[in-house]
Amino acid sequence: MLQLHMLPSSPVSSPNPRLLCFRDSSSSPPLPLRGHSTLNPRKASRVSLARAPDGHFSLKCRQSEYFDQQQRFASSTSSDNSTSFSPSGGAGTMSPKVFVGHSIYKGKAALTVEPRAPEFTSLDSGAYKLSREGFVLLQFAPAAGTRVYDWSRKQVFSLSVTEIGNLIALGPRDSCEFFHDPFKGKSDEGKIRKVLKVEPLPDGSGHFFNLSVQNKLMNLDESIYIPVTKAEYTVLISAFNFILPYLLGWHAYANTIKPNDPNRANNANSRYGGDFEWSR
Repeated sequence: MLQLHMLPSSPVSSPNPRLLCFRDSSSSPPLPLRGHSTLNPRKASRVSLARAPDGHFSLKCRQSEYFDQQQRFASSTSSDNSTSFSPSGGAGTMSPKVFVGHSIYKGKAALTVEPRAPEFTSLDSGAYKLSREGFVLLQFAPAAGTRVYDWSRKQVFSLSVTEIGNLIALGPRDSCEFFHDPFKGKSDEGKIRKVLKVEPLPDGSGHFFNLSVQNKLMNLDESIYIPVTKAEYTVLISAFNFILPYLLGWHAYANTIKPNDPNRANNANSRYGGDFEWSR
């Protein structure tokens, strides 16, 4: 916190009052301020003096864009109730959200692929447990003109980690089919049916992605398909291979492993420590 002290000098009407700025009692010696001054080069704060109507001077500090950005990141993450993990930190380390995706545009439709992070639940012991695996969201939008797509009519399909594994293992002449019912096991079961088919193109140049949606609640029956070339499919598979361990939450576990941690040898318990094959 900055502490400002006005030193007795010339009358208040003096155009150049002398101020001393103290960062705190343990910091470096006070810095003289005159007009505009830089308090900390790393934060690049600017201080200016303005005369109030009653004759006193007021001080205004304008933070740099970088510092403001850091504050916004901190406030946005602290207001989020979900538990997140920093790529470089351990469990419970808050980090700013990042949104990524990859899109494929064709004449009759567009396909966007976006990963969704796993969810964790905090335990009484202070540890965290995976409560829901991540997934990859596919969004299909029909074309509304030349290089124009109607995203208000988009249809979505969430690929689980197992379904992603099926796509990774798919050969150039293989096909697969996934069926989803968002209300499965509920009173509205069967009212929405989604079927995603991935089939090889007749000439072997790639695969067709065909999403069919039947929604009895909205009286909707729509099918959107898009051809995906070998090169485009290779990009998808490469992205799937990279993100799969993160969707399983294994990166969070890996970030908590510390080499030469003496506590690791003492953490054996009846559930984990006695289940090693070589301990029997």
